[in-house]
Amino acid sequence: MGSGVVPASVRVEQRPQSGPRPSGRIHLSAPDVGPLEERYLMAALRSGWVAPVGPDVEAFERELADRVGVKYAVAVNSGTAALHLGLRSIGAAAGTIVVIPTLTFVATANAAVYAGAEPVFVDTDPETGNVDVALVDDLLRTLQAEGRAVSAVVPVDLFGRCADYASLLPLCAEHGVPVVEDAAEALGAMYRGRPAGTFGRAAALSFNGNKVMTTSGGGAMLCDDADVAGRARHLACQAREPGAHWRHTDVGYNYGLSNLLAALGRAQLQRLDSMLDRRRHLRKRYAELLAPVKGVHILGDGDEGANCWLTTVVVDPEATGWRATQLAAFLAANDIETRPVFTPMHLQPAFAGARSLLTGAAERLAENGIVLPSGSALTDSQVDRVVEIIGDFLRRQR
Repeated sequence: MGSGVVPASVRVEQRPQSGPRPSGRIHLSAPDVGPLEERYLMAALRSGWVAPVGPDVEAFERELADRVGVKYAVAVNSGTAALHLGLRSIGAAAGTIVVIPTLTFVATANAAVYAGAEPVFVDTDPETGNVDVALVDDLLRTLQAEGRAVSAVVPVDLFGRCADYASLLPLCAEHGVPVVEDAAEALGAMYRGRPAGTFGRAAALSFNGNKVMTTSGGGAMLCDDADVAGRARHLACQAREPGAHWRHTDVGYNYGLSNLLAALGRAQLQRLDSMLDRRRHLRKRYAELLAPVKGVHILGDGDEGANCWLTTVVVDPEATGWRATQLAAFLAANDIETRPVFTPMHLQPAFAGARSLLTGAAERLAENGIVLPSGSALTDSQVDRVVEIIGDFLRRQR
């Protein structure tokens, strides 16, 4: 998830801040690691367990499951792998449809294709960026009237705010369609007292380097169903059958998480609460800065359960007189990384022609959104600098 490229035609619309600039680029969401992670990694390395198996993997799975509040966690080498395993383990396959919000990272759609299923996209709630539940209802009724088999609905907890599960889960149950939660961005988020990753038959977390906690690369599939967990674990280890001989009755995957990276994850879990607090503090700083600005709001602001993984600002150019791309260009000129909101899946060349049910909401968010530096590793001086530069930009627009 790198930052987007600012068109050259936009770069010249704003001049950099005058005078000398502080050195050092400010990144969007850099890994937050330190001495505790080093100790855990060195202990794992010295133990000799360096392969995708070992005591730290087992301990990480237990500790992660306990933290989220599920019975089972299957640690794997990416959030994409976790989502793929979740879909395969609940029956997504060729001839079935997986319903996916169009506003997401491409991994959500890719995982459905890996499982052999057909992704069908639905638009987003413009206030939260999460899936529009009413559209899901309409789509499921249409698909079932056509006799199409829907193997899963995959809500995405976008930017660390949970989807509207109070509406979505009963709806999917009414249609007899399981939910697989894409909580890749949402570890630590809450929805009405329930942690992200506890909704549906399975859920996927990501521990990529830019997430709220990291194992460098890595992820986990979560569930409360022993059969689903067992199936996922079997597939993640090349679907090797028990016994001395190398026997495989199914096609599996090499998805195991390294014991070294699991050790890193164990250290990160110990620091998770403080890292979440830091991201929420940053969100509050941005909210205070932007509150007086007409035509600007933080996507999904006001949800106290959000983990504030990334703070996304939505700009109404008719009200502000300036665009999100102009703010992005001004920040880039001051060595501050931002990125646009995801390009919706229905606009991706890889999914050209895919079936979609759209309102235009995702396209508007993609056009008018900008993601600001949100990492817990940002120092106070770096945060002050970002706030100062945004304030300078706003003063120049008056």
